[in-house]
Amino acid sequence: MTLPIVKRYLIAFENYKFAGLAAFVVALGISGGVGMILEAPPRPPYEARGILTYKNPPVLFSQTGQNIRQQGQQLTDRMLLQPRVIETVLNETMITPRDFRANARVQIRPGEGGQPGTIQVTFKDYNRDRSVEVVNVLMREMIEQSRLINTEQLRNIMDTIQDRMGPARAELREAQNTLEEYDRREGATLLAIESGSLPQSIISNRNHVEQLELRLDSINAQIASLEGRLGLNVDQAYVSQALTADPIIAQLRVQLYQIESQLEFLRKDFTDAHPLVADLIKQQQASEQQLQARASEVLGGHGVAAPLRQVDQIRVDSSLDPSRQQIAQNLINLQTQQETLLQEIATSREVGRRLEREYATIPNKQMEKMRLEQQVGYRQTLYDKMQAQLADAQAAEAETVSSLQVAQEAAAPDVEDPPPPPSLILVMAAGGFGGVIVGAVLIFALGILSGKFYTWEEIQGALKEREIPILGVVPNVLDDHADWDMPLLLHHNSRYLEPYEQVRSNLFSNGQKPPKVVLMTSTKGPEGKTLTAYNLAIASARAGKRTLIIEADLRSPSQVERMRLAIDSQDRWEPLRYYGDLNNCIRMVPDVENLYVIPSPGPLKQVTAVLESSEMRRLLKEVRHRFDVVIVDVPAWSDHNDALTLEPLTDGMVLVARPTCTMSAQMNQLADQLTETDEEQTGPKKYRPRLLGAIINGAELDLLPEDDGELIDIQSVDSLDRPALPRDYEPIPQLPSGARR
Repeated sequence: MTLPIVKRYLIAFENYKFAGLAAFVVALGISGGVGMILEAPPRPPYEARGILTYKNPPVLFSQTGQNIRQQGQQLTDRMLLQPRVIETVLNETMITPRDFRANARVQIRPGEGGQPGTIQVTFKDYNRDRSVEVVNVLMREMIEQSRLINTEQLRNIMDTIQDRMGPARAELREAQNTLEEYDRREGATLLAIESGSLPQSIISNRNHVEQLELRLDSINAQIASLEGRLGLNVDQAYVSQALTADPIIAQLRVQLYQIESQLEFLRKDFTDAHPLVADLIKQQQASEQQLQARASEVLGGHGVAAPLRQVDQIRVDSSLDPSRQQIAQNLINLQTQQETLLQEIATSREVGRRLEREYATIPNKQMEKMRLEQQVGYRQTLYDKMQAQLADAQAAEAETVSSLQVAQEAAAPDVEDPPPPPSLILVMAAGGFGGVIVGAVLIFALGILSGKFYTWEEIQGALKEREIPILGVVPNVLDDHADWDMPLLLHHNSRYLEPYEQVRSNLFSNGQKPPKVVLMTSTKGPEGKTLTAYNLAIASARAGKRTLIIEADLRSPSQVERMRLAIDSQDRWEPLRYYGDLNNCIRMVPDVENLYVIPSPGPLKQVTAVLESSEMRRLLKEVRHRFDVVIVDVPAWSDHNDALTLEPLTDGMVLVARPTCTMSAQMNQLADQLTETDEEQTGPKKYRPRLLGAIINGAELDLLPEDDGELIDIQSVDSLDRPALPRDYEPIPQLPSGARR
């Protein structure tokens, strides 16, 4: 038994053999062309090789020399292959820059286990002497380049130090000047705090203020005592003492006393209008005015008269006796001392506050001085370090040499002659074998990419994976002399009836309520849907069931002429009347008992209107009661929506699939639509077409031979005009004879 994958490949080979043949021819042609252009490889060039190693110079006395030596052992090929080196090599060896770039190699290998690293220099050339010369010159120039690199590093160090020393010297001088200026400005204060004189001054000032305050308290007590004894305050005592001491005021007081005495005497006898009394009153008034004016002059200061006072008050204030004048003078002197002490206390306190403020700024001034001294120290240290580094670099100038030395002189070993090229026959044989493999792979890939099922086993596996019931597997009933006709199994002894009988039994005898009206469809023609419908109807009629075939593919012509029935061409003009007359549209098949057919009046234009008409609904409802089995043949699912239109009027649909015709993607899409569960429906519940099962048509199966003819006698219908082939019909390619078993 042939494996399914082998069958699939043989069918794909029949379909795509020209593509495989083209791949084989292309591969063979390419191999032939390659074999013809193959030539003997040229003699390989000589490869000269030399080795450089890092050397340890003699004893170094400078740190800069040691650093340069360490850096000199970290070279790269880009540092060594400078334009100067390449130009010198090109000029001395007379090679082109292109040859140098293509054939020269410098490989730096680090050292292991404490050993110094190596630099391998190679050059390829067909001239052995020239390759050796190029390597030697290149190693010599690389050694010189290493020396130049070390020298340049030392020169850069010295230049950098010298460039930095000028600003460092200026910074050092600036820091020193700043420190000197600060010492001149704040040196005395810092010296005072260091010697302790400033704290002593603060303490002495505080003691002096305390003594002045004690003296002030004593004077305040004396002033209070004298004010109590005199009955006047200091200002009143001053006025009284001044007025009493003035002789003019004393004289005016005497005159007023005399005038008042005379007035008192005369008023006993005379009125104020008397000339003597009036004259005395005028003298009294004049004296009082003089007294006020003199008091104002005495009490005024700096040439400015004091405000006029009352005469009575002036006479009272100027009436001190000598003892009270002495007390008033003492009180005035004590006030003067009091004011002096207050001023001295205020001055001492201000001095104390200034000393305290100065003392409070001492830490900041000390810190500032320390900072300036540190800056000077830093600048001095940096400058000294630069001077030491410059001296070290100058000492390393005599120690700077190349970091490389020759470890192995250049040498070019002998080379072997290359093997001869393979023969043309061998190359073409390999190309032909490769072409066979490529062609086979291409055929298999095209077969996979076509998306078709090539064997009935593949269809069976896909249906089982989708959990679609398989009603049966029907063999291929086409023969060699009727490859364009639809072979109907009208013979009683046909060996092809048995598979259809099994399909009929599985379809109409399954379940408590077997289907009665079945709709036959397919994914996309030609799967042999119409052929399966007719042969299934014949098998049902042979089993004694009143069977009706409804040709519902109104877009294609009727196939009833193959069953010896004539077609009325007038029916297509009035299809609704045609389906409305049930007795007229149902035809009995003469060669098969119990088999009836409703021919299609097609092809029609308004197919949807006819299928959705009330006549069609009434027809399907009526035939359900008249016949045992009704098979409705509709167009393929992917071509039109006729199956969806008529399916609600039936008991379900049957899917017909066929190898080399059914596309896997289309069948999977149809199966997803028909087998969708209620849980997968996210929207409102919708009507879903019922899928009763699937029939695999055109399978390569072994059947028992028979003696008589099994197909319809083709010569019996030769007198009739052969109708056009159905829309879903296509000759099915046959498997090779070796695969049919």
